Order: sequence, then structure tokens, then C-alpha cells
Amino acid sequence: MTLLEVRKLSVSFNASADAARAVDEVSFSIAAGEKFALVGESGSGKSVTALSLLRLVQARSSGEVLFAGEDLVAASERRLRGIRGKDIAMIFQEPMTALNPLMRIGEQITEVLSLHEGLAFAAARERAIALLARTGITEAERRFGSFPHELSGGQRQRAMIAMALACRPKLLIADEPTTALDVTIRVQIMALLEELQREYGMAILLITHDLNLVRRFADRVGVMQSGRLVEMAATEQLFSQPQHAYTQRLLDSRPRKMVQPLSADALAAPELLRGDKVRVEFTYPLGWFRKKVFTAVDGVSLALKRGETLGIVGESGSGKSTLAMALLALQPLAGGETVFDGQVLQDIPSRRLRTLRARMQVVFQDPFASLSPRLTIEEIVGEGLALHQPDMPRDERRRRIALALQEVGLEPEVGMRYPHEFSGGQRQRIAIARALILEPQLVVLDEPTSALDASVQRQVLELLAGLQTKHGMSYLLISHDLEVIAAMSHRIAVMQGGRIVEQGDAEELIAAPQQAYTRQLLASVFGAESD
Repeated sequence: MTLLEVRKLSVSFNASADAARAVDEVSFSIAAGEKFALVGESGSGKSVTALSLLRLVQARSSGEVLFAGEDLVAASERRLRGIRGKDIAMIFQEPMTALNPLMRIGEQITEVLSLHEGLAFAAARERAIALLARTGITEAERRFGSFPHELSGGQRQRAMIAMALACRPKLLIADEPTTALDVTIRVQIMALLEELQREYGMAILLITHDLNLVRRFADRVGVMQSGRLVEMAATEQLFSQPQHAYTQRLLDSRPRKMVQPLSADALAAPELLRGDKVRVEFTYPLGWFRKKVFTAVDGVSLALKRGETLGIVGESGSGKSTLAMALLALQPLAGGETVFDGQVLQDIPSRRLRTLRARMQVVFQDPFASLSPRLTIEEIVGEGLALHQPDMPRDERRRRIALALQEVGLEPEVGMRYPHEFSGGQRQRIAIARALILEPQLVVLDEPTSALDASVQRQVLELLAGLQTKHGMSYLLISHDLEVIAAMSHRIAVMQGGRIVEQGDAEELIAAPQQAYTRQLLASVFGAESD
């Protein structure tokens, strides 16, 4: 039985009839109780399609959206308000922005029950607490009175699921419901959705770019490109026999092993970077006279050879980024020491340490946030040269900037433009050029591809692997994405709670993990948990 049928849905954000369409004559259907996924890269029209089903975007729409036989495109706003949240509910990508920060979690759930079912507060409160408990939130009665900022990311997403399911909808639209979550929490949330879908008998429309998630979850998949639905098939058929070139490119964009094995000379060479029992603490005040000490990194020891990539993987809050900053002496230590090229960084005067840092560079997670919007690309890339080599002639500096841009696949002419004029992948290339212009020996890559689409992510990883082979740099790669870590690392260190629980050769660790936490991480990405 067909629950939702979309016929030639088109959406345009420009009043002109000739304007490009964000969604261009998209047609698909969802049966009652079915799990259907729309996949594609950023800008393909997935989220606009989902939001347009309930007319939640201010745009010009045409076509039909038939829900249980009723056309929602032609329905009145009053009728839509009766359907939204009751018959069709939605889980948004980022719960922190979707939830009202001024209302307690419980109030936001009871509001839905009050509006759609007319429940009195006592009955709505009882139902809301039961929903919070059902979605796996511990101490549900206490969390009923919490504000969104008092919950973790996983708890906020569970609270949003509880709100969406309050009126037992027939269709649940889940728009990138796990993008902001760690891999293990991601698996828990999707398992919860699958369990609730079976229990309530509802259909789910999943919007995502995560192909691993789609393969495990969906019954059928639709692939979107530039506002059009270019392919639709049963999940296994689409993954085993993709027909459209774009679908084939998407499936082929998953990271594969890219690093070259270390040479015998590199294996025998002295270590470039070493951390010995590194400990980092943060102190928080508790009232006037008391304080709390939080240990972010607890006695971590590791080493990195020249030309090697050490991947550090773990969930948010495990201490990965804090450890990296401590290894570069950008974060004070409470104990231990870091050694770079035979020199103990904690013993070097700050003025000389600043000079030494030209040999250590960082590429950050979000290139848009890490690039100054007020500087041109030429100024951004050449900033390191201006700081560390101020006497370099202007013509030579511009020549070096042009070479750095060409090395990351950009034309020198882009130097006169600003960061907002580039795509996410191009901005990350600019950030890499800025890091490489000083010819560093060590580059810290802090989640360098997490903000990028799959195909762009692969391009950036191939670029980094090629540059490492060419220049012999060492990479300290930080990520919660095990596929990226596996593709780029010679060795892997697994962090949990500020400690390294396991480390070793990348292929050996992935094939035969020794610790339960490592097996759990691997299972969340590569499938069934290892024995």
C-alpha cells in the first residue's frame, strides 16, 4: 500500500520561470512501513525535497505530493499544521539548532501532545517521560526538566526522536539524523530508529550522504544529483549493480588504502616526534574556594617516524585534538614531555620554539572557520612566509605562493579572491597550501575531511597522500572516521577517555583488534563485531 507518492515535484527559490530549480521534477513513492533513502552530495536537493513535502521552505513549488491520497502541495496551511508532527514527523540534522534552547526538553514534547492530541499536562508529561525512556535516555524523569544544552549530542538526538514519535506518525522524515554524532552513537541511533519503525509500523524517509548507513538501513534508495533523481533501485541491487555514472562515482568515492609503505631507510631512521607519558589537565572552579581537575590526556606515550602517518581515532571527547596540541607544545602539560627532532619542546625558550614551529603545521577540520574572511588567498597562503621569512623579496614570495597553490591543484590566479568564493574542497586545498608553503616536516591533520562530501573527501585524501610521497612529510592524522584512518595510516592509535587503549600497524589492528572498544569502533563502520 502506497503511503506517499511524489509526482514531478519541482522547487525553485527564484520567482523567474527560467530560474534553475533546486528540485527538478522528482518522482518517487514510499509504501507503508518502508524504509526509503535519498542520497547524494551537498547541494543535490535531498533536504529541499524532504522539507518541500511539508512545505517547510519558502519557495515556488509545482507537482504533487500525495499523502494517503491527499495532495499536500494544494493543501491549506491550516490543514498542513494538523499533519506536521502528527501524521508526518521530522528529525532534523542538528538537534542543538532544531530544539528551542529556552524550553526544557519535556516542555517541547508535551507541546506536541497538547497541540495534536489535546492531552492535559499531567497525561502529556507521563507520555513524554515514557517516550524519553523508550528512546534510551537514562533517568528520563530528571531529563524531562533539562534544557537542550545540558544533554550530550546523542541524548539531544534521542530527545528529538521522542518528540517526533510522540503522536505515532505514519511517516518519519530523518534528515541526516546522525551526521553530528560519533560512529558508535550513530549506530545506536539507527538501531533505535529501526526498532521503533518495526514497533510502530511507520515508514521512514532517510536523507543522508552516508553510504554505509544506507546499505544497512534502507529497503530502497534514490540517488539525487543537481536536483534530479538520477537512479532508484532496491538497496542491494543499487550497491551491486549501479546503472548511472553518478551513482557509480559515489560508490567508488569511499576511501581506499592510499599511503605507500615505509621504506627500509625510513623504518631505521630516528623518530621525528615522540610523546612520553603526556598528561593534560584542565581546572574548573566550583564555587569560591573549590576547584575540579579534569584530566583530558592521561599518560599517553607514542612515536612518529619520518614519512609516516599515525592515525589517532576515537570518539568526541576522547582527547585526540588536545593530545595533538600538547605534542606541538601548544597546550601546557601537567606531566610528561614531547620531543621533536631530538629536542624536548618543554625545555626550549618560547622565542626559539616559535621559529621551530615553522617545521610543524596544522590543517584544521573546518576550512571556512580557519581561513580569515578578510584576507585574500595570496595573503592567507603567504602568511607563514611573512612571519618566518620576513626578509624574503616580494617577487620570490609571490612565486612561492603560486607554486604552493599549483601543488594543491589550484591556479595561481585565485590568489586575488577571498575564501567565501570557493567550495569546501577548494578551501581545504587552500588550507593545505598554507600549511605546506613552509616545507614542514610534520603536519597535524585534525579531521581534515569531515566537512566534505565523499567524492571531494577522496580527492583531498589522494592529494595528501601524493604530497607525503613527494616531500616525505610525517602526518599526525586525527579523525573519528575509521575509513579515513584506515586509508591514510601506517599505524593507528585508538583513544578512549584520554588514554590510548590500543595501537599498532594499521592493517593488523583492523584485521585483529585486541580491545573490546576497538572492536566496537570497527563494527560501527565495517560491519559485524570481530570475535
